[in-house]
Amino acid sequence: MKPITIGVLSYQGTVIEHIKALSQLEGVTPMEVKTLPALQAVDGLILPGGESTTIAKLLNIFELMEPLRQRILDGMPVWGTCAGEILLAKEIIGEEPHLGVMDFSVRRNAYGRQIDSFTQYAPITGISETPVELVFIRAPWIESVGEKAQVICQVNGHAVAAKQDNMLATSFHPEFTQDLTVHRWFAQQIEQYKYR
Repeated sequence: MKPITIGVLSYQGTVIEHIKALSQLEGVTPMEVKTLPALQAVDGLILPGGESTTIAKLLNIFELMEPLRQRILDGMPVWGTCAGEILLAKEIIGEEPHLGVMDFSVRRNAYGRQIDSFTQYAPITGISETPVELVFIRAPWIESVGEKAQVICQVNGHAVAAKQDNMLATSFHPEFTQDLTVHRWFAQQIEQYKYR
């Protein structure tokens, strides 16, 4: 793989876990993103799991919400896990959207409380034909999808991953497993974007 820099939005959440996973990929330099210069320096960005409302507040406080939205709309690859998925959604059931760039509606904490966390195995269309480990922690699910987005994984009748152009959203946490399948796929998308 050619050299790429992948940022992880680092205000709150599963930042260290994503950094560790990215560090295992050849050619990938992980980078924490908290400021505009850092956002401008990365080739792609992960929005980690955590507390979506808190992350959104901090994006606004540090005046990064609009620059981030613009970079995504300009084509920068972005991947939101759990809270990150909520940040990307065009609609959040019962709440105002944040970045609002992906054409789906999402239900926060759809799978219940922390004690209701679980692990499942399922293939992800276009990413892995074989089942991969999916960890759900106070996870959202995708309630409905518009014309622009495509559901690429379902669990128990609910959509838990979607793709749209340069954007990926997952309800689950690949950063809590030893499986680098999704991180590797995302890195490949960034490499194609950077060296196209």
